Amino acid sequence: MTANLTPQTSASRRFTLMVSGEDAIESGLDQNAPPSGLPQERFLLGDRLPIAPVLLLGQSDLVVNPNETIACLQPVHFHATRDHLILMAQSQIDLTANESTKLLEVALPFIEEDFRNKVLFQGQRDWFIPAGPFASLATHSIDQAHGRNIDWWMPRDTSELGIAKLWRKLQNEIQMLWHIDPVNEERAQRGLPSINSLWIGGIGKLADIQVPEFLGNVSHIYGDHPLLTGLAKYLEVPQQNEIDFSKLQNTFAWIDRPERIWDDLRKTLLNNELEEIEIIDFPKGQTRHRIFTAKDLNKKSWVFWKKSELLTWKEIISA
Repeated sequence: MTANLTPQTSASRRFTLMVSGEDAIESGLDQNAPPSGLPQERFLLGDRLPIAPVLLLGQSDLVVNPNETIACLQPVHFHATRDHLILMAQSQIDLTANESTKLLEVALPFIEEDFRNKVLFQGQRDWFIPAGPFASLATHSIDQAHGRNIDWWMPRDTSELGIAKLWRKLQNEIQMLWHIDPVNEERAQRGLPSINSLWIGGIGKLADIQVPEFLGNVSHIYGDHPLLTGLAKYLEVPQQNEIDFSKLQNTFAWIDRPERIWDDLRKTLLNNELEEIEIIDFPKGQTRHRIFTAKDLNKKSWVFWKKSELLTWKEIISA
């Protein structure tokens, strides 16, 4: 096994698998501010994290101005606990396209007045608008902030003071509008959480993307994360949700539950269909590259006369 190896761009018979990681909260505590982005977000897009324009590119057929700073607005549910509010993941709230449309209709005049721009595109979960006066806000994606106390993850001022306060004012106005909206009355009758707030995140422009060099050379991207759709379009690389195991050479994947495909990947190495599998993960928030060949798959043992066992996914990812 070769650990912490810088990836090469010429490995045509390599399959690269990225595994989601968590942020290093300890570094944020030292700085009295949350860490900026999840490690996989920073790895794919660079430190400026232009998530909103990449999502817009993936969800629409719009021609996105690479120099326009765009924000992503997302209807969300804040769950009240005894002493704080927790942001729920969008996958937990079952927001329909019809509900999204109705909620935006109510909030639209307030949004466009404060942003001083028109909404560019409305998806089921994501609305996109030029960031305007909110361009300097430091924000966090729902992927990073969900399940956590929102106090620490709310937008913060950076180069211009008072912008976060302006956002909170707009957010409060929308919360009051939606509190009495028929959409939430109907959701309550169906036992669903109310849509009781609006989240802003991903502020940036396409020109800020800093893609890993090797990713521009892959022949295919696999995975269903919304970022991958836009990133593949930006790179002009084919993308699909499910992995095609007959087309693994020189491809990249970011999928949920990678342990489910490890046995199949291991077979491709053992059968010499691939020369290498690169695994990119993020222990303690730090990027780690490891390249595995067929000989690296065997457990090390001093009992040399016995056939060695193959490494399990759990053993590989926890090493």
